[in-house]
Amino acid sequence: MIPVSILTGFLGSGKTTMLGHLLRRAEFSRTAVIINEFGEIGLDHELLEASEDSVIALATGCLCCKVRSDLTQTLEDLLQRLDEGTASFDRIVIETSGLADPAPILQTLMTDIGLIDRLALGGVVTTVDAVAGADTLEREWVSQKQVAVADRIVLTKLDLAQAMEASLRRRLAALNTGAPVLRADHGRIDPRALLGTDDHDRQIAPEAYAWGAQATEKQLHDRHGAVKTYAVVRAEPIQAVALTLFLETLAEHCGPDLLRLKGIVNLVESPDRPAVIHGVQHVLHAPIWLDRWPSADRRSRIVFIVRHIPQGWIEALLDAIDAEVADVTSRAAFP
Repeated sequence: MIPVSILTGFLGSGKTTMLGHLLRRAEFSRTAVIINEFGEIGLDHELLEASEDSVIALATGCLCCKVRSDLTQTLEDLLQRLDEGTASFDRIVIETSGLADPAPILQTLMTDIGLIDRLALGGVVTTVDAVAGADTLEREWVSQKQVAVADRIVLTKLDLAQAMEASLRRRLAALNTGAPVLRADHGRIDPRALLGTDDHDRQIAPEAYAWGAQATEKQLHDRHGAVKTYAVVRAEPIQAVALTLFLETLAEHCGPDLLRLKGIVNLVESPDRPAVIHGVQHVLHAPIWLDRWPSADRRSRIVFIVRHIPQGWIEALLDAIDAEVADVTSRAAFP
């Protein structure tokens, strides 16, 4: 499986500068970069090698290409080049436009039949400009969305606005309490902390668990809007059918307002192998089964980043479905 990381962030937040530094690192020499529009690449001119093709070879050994018709076609073209031996890469980074909602990209990676057997979602990284970030979050809904769906948030331009860091971190935590906030120094950052260099499946367990743990400690809300972050925690195992019905109901009735869902779940049918779940709006990814629990704590933790969905309603829905499934199971066992 080839990990696909999404790099997003509002206009001028420094994502392209950071990407340029990453691509100079040896561990990123086999990376394919997909960008929305060539006009936004801005990758230092010395990195680019002239080409009339849609795929450009970078001086670092990486590849860079633009979305021609749609993202699916672009990814399929890259995979075909890999199979034919005309391209060589072991990771993909998608850099979005500064005004783009990353949710459709996540949905493509979660649902496209031709891609899900070969590509694994490696996480969402969102850059936030320390100078203009607070004002941008106040004014631009898409900026809030970019932060809300992030697995990691990177603060940039701190050399120009260190005094703003504490208040900006509080604002970011209100939108997404589970994502670690990292600091970039003039675009430079430890790539292992940002995108990871180990196998995707080994990384997803501790990340998902940490996300749930942090959100459980603080159930925060966005004072400036309707975005809320909270965690649903269950000590008792959940039946697989109940979890499926619960997620399907959320997707059907809450899709547009379910910004991100992520968690680790203890299922009755698989007590020793937890399921990692995640979704974006009306699209839910198939569970990833872990070989073991990452700690002694076996509670189910599902983190929600939502808009206009009360936590009480979510809790009541899960309780009602779980109770109904238990009742049907009991009657089937003792007719």
